Amino acid sequence: MKHIHMIAICGTGMGAFAGLLVQSGYKVTGSDQNVYPPMSTKLMELGIKLMSPFSAENIADKPDLVIVGNAVRRTNPEAIAVMDSGIPYMSFPQALGEFFLKDRKSLVVAGTHGKTTTCSMTAWILEHAQKDPSFLIGGVLNNFDSNCKLGKGEYFVVEGDEYDTAFFDKGPKFMHYAPTSAILTSVEFDHGDIYKDIDHIKSAFSKFLKLIPKDGYLIACKDFVHVNEILPEASCNVETYGFSEGADWTAENIKLGVESSYDLTYKGKKLCEVVLKVPGKHNILNSVAASALLYHKGVTPQECSDALKEYTGVKRRQEVRGIVNGITVLDDFAHHPTKVKATVDAIKSKYPNNRVWAIFEPRTNSSRRAFFQKDYVNSFDSADLIVIADVFNKEQIDETERFSSEKLSRDLVERGKNSKCIPNADEIVKYVAENASSGDVILIMSNGGFDNIHEKLLEELKKH
Repeated sequence: MKHIHMIAICGTGMGAFAGLLVQSGYKVTGSDQNVYPPMSTKLMELGIKLMSPFSAENIADKPDLVIVGNAVRRTNPEAIAVMDSGIPYMSFPQALGEFFLKDRKSLVVAGTHGKTTTCSMTAWILEHAQKDPSFLIGGVLNNFDSNCKLGKGEYFVVEGDEYDTAFFDKGPKFMHYAPTSAILTSVEFDHGDIYKDIDHIKSAFSKFLKLIPKDGYLIACKDFVHVNEILPEASCNVETYGFSEGADWTAENIKLGVESSYDLTYKGKKLCEVVLKVPGKHNILNSVAASALLYHKGVTPQECSDALKEYTGVKRRQEVRGIVNGITVLDDFAHHPTKVKATVDAIKSKYPNNRVWAIFEPRTNSSRRAFFQKDYVNSFDSADLIVIADVFNKEQIDETERFSSEKLSRDLVERGKNSKCIPNADEIVKYVAENASSGDVILIMSNGGFDNIHEKLLEELKKH
């Protein structure tokens, strides 16, 4: 096997996996409908030929294997051509297990929120401690300038996504990852397009916990009620972390600001002080989880602290995209109401004396539907000005099921917030550029390209 083709290669997990295949010596090509940075940039730097849009012509040279991303539907012309041609194909999670996890100890970070950051902290601590880990993460790590690495060490750190695997495999991706130990950051309702209710979500995570062997470790966040409800399903060693009373691992003496600091404690005993460059209490929790897991893998608390002090975050997670005329433009992936609130709170804690704009695009399958219509109202309390964009591709969602950006904005105004609903990126750019002042911090939240809003805004700000 020499040539591997990947359908929907620009997905975060798929892009990272493509990097691992290149590092292993395979020729990799890929296709996607929408191609945008940072993933497209990273793939081209790896020498991967990118093709767009999807087409049967993209597999005309008969690759030895096709890996199908979970965004691909059965009606995709490329997928149809693959199945008709008889070319072997598999899902990305299955391929990851087959190609890379069999001969390594898999450390899986799962949960509704915080997977990418917790996973990246875990990988960076292992790297800093000279453990030479492998990793595959759904975001580009600033410390590595990459979203993947194939190391020579025994550990492989992987982000365990609960979303379905492929159109031909509707089970969660993390069921393919054979965890030897794991972190469970949270369990809340999400992905309403594939999960019918919270019990359905809990059943998926319960199955994941049963994969961890008896001699493995599960580090679980005690702050989420649904996490506590499924912990009895685990037969491995279980320890908890969080701000809740009785958590085994926690943070004390927290100080928030441009840098955050806290005392890492285990069963009431202080182990070390930790300083973080990434803001917010949610990132403190993420770092506690990573430290707790690696404590049981022989990494000392001080080694964790030393690494975390140099941890510089992940692209599209509170990432500074530019500063123009004293106005800071940030990019973040937040989309679930809980994560939106945590992100807005974190930015306000870092810039307490600045006006914080929160600009949100409902783009995920869940946020485009009315599941969280009421929940989002509480997510923007720390913002000074709020702009809600129209639902992405709203014509795809029946009006009776669709999220209403207009209603959210009205509800925010009734709550006493300064909020506007502005349909698209170009109109938002015009409004913000005309009304922003030096010192403002503009936080843009979307899990997609958002019509290149960040660069458009930075260019427009230069004119003002």
